[in-house]
Amino acid sequence: MIIELTRSVIDTQLIVPPGKSKEEFCDTNVRGLLIQANAGGKMLPTYFLRFKRDGKTAYDRLGTIKELTLAQARKLATEKKVEYAKVAKQPAKEQPMLSEITLDTFMADHYFPHVKLHKRSWVRDDQLYRIRVKPKFGESKLCDITRYQVQQFQNELSTSGLSPASQDHHIKLIRHALNLAVEWEFLERNVLKGVKLLNVENQLHDVATDEQLQRLVEILRTDHNRPVCHILMFLLSTGARLSEALTATWSQVDMEKGLWTIPASTAKSKKSRTVPLNESALWVLAEAAKMKKFDAIFANPETEKPFTTITRVWYRLRKAAGIGQMRIHSCRHQFADLVISSGRSLYDVQVLLGHSDPRVSQRYARLSMHTLKDAANTASLLVPKLKAEPKAEMPSGVVVPFQKVA
Repeated sequence: MIIELTRSVIDTQLIVPPGKSKEEFCDTNVRGLLIQANAGGKMLPTYFLRFKRDGKTAYDRLGTIKELTLAQARKLATEKKVEYAKVAKQPAKEQPMLSEITLDTFMADHYFPHVKLHKRSWVRDDQLYRIRVKPKFGESKLCDITRYQVQQFQNELSTSGLSPASQDHHIKLIRHALNLAVEWEFLERNVLKGVKLLNVENQLHDVATDEQLQRLVEILRTDHNRPVCHILMFLLSTGARLSEALTATWSQVDMEKGLWTIPASTAKSKKSRTVPLNESALWVLAEAAKMKKFDAIFANPETEKPFTTITRVWYRLRKAAGIGQMRIHSCRHQFADLVISSGRSLYDVQVLLGHSDPRVSQRYARLSMHTLKDAANTASLLVPKLKAEPKAEMPSGVVVPFQKVA
């Protein structure tokens, strides 16, 4: 409603028509100034300045009729109109092209917020970036990073004393960041696509010999630190990752069916998986159940919470067994060795260890070569097949020494 606002109008005529929730009373003296009244009377009529911003109608609240007199409202509205007019005449600031932001800005505002949700090893990315990548490329614009610069950086890393794998991790980080920049349309192409890496074979297979394993098993059965020994025996019996065992709870285990369900929140693949428990694993759980006080299967008796690290105890036990070099993670490899040695396939290893990519299981291919040779002999045509010597049957438990002796 267009009307000349006066003291009398404000006092008596700010009435919302029936059927409407609010009404605007526009002043004829100052264009854009209006009073908005709401039905029901719960809110005081309020002065607003209506104006155009970037071609769209906008409202600026000035104050209620109790906070401002009509004269004050008209003066304030006039001042704001002048202010808005000056802003409108200023040339619009050119937004920088996405490709011209620095790598540091991209990593802080886009890359890390993304990988924190999608990559569990993002902390390692942060470490690589802060220590070496940021000092070298942090202030460079995305569009200015060249393949030659990164390859020169690669050459510098080769003289830093880092392992070849660690050198590759730095290049992979930059390449992955630029891949995301292309995916999110910051860049048109990734200059590091197909860049050559060292790809040096650095896989460790530091497992114990049969004799060392037998000594280790005997120590684990008798050492005074029962909770940690239970953890290590469980790892050897299941091939589980240490983090999976440390966070295992009794609610995840079905002792009757011999199954352990690892939740997606713990699994490296972010997918839940069910692990069949052999007799050795069930024996370990039965022993751990004698100490059952908490939901965590392998809780630390002192903190009543899951263990966070068992490395120092492992070093002591490993040394007592006469094992020079063997990581806790290698208990997983030890389990795979036992599975392969019993004549099982790499597919069985893949499923039991929860490898999402079958290529990861290929590291055990050399161990299955004798099994493959036996398979090849079944197709021998020129030389008669030799009568195979009877083999000792493998017990149902993978790690025999853990089975309870009757």
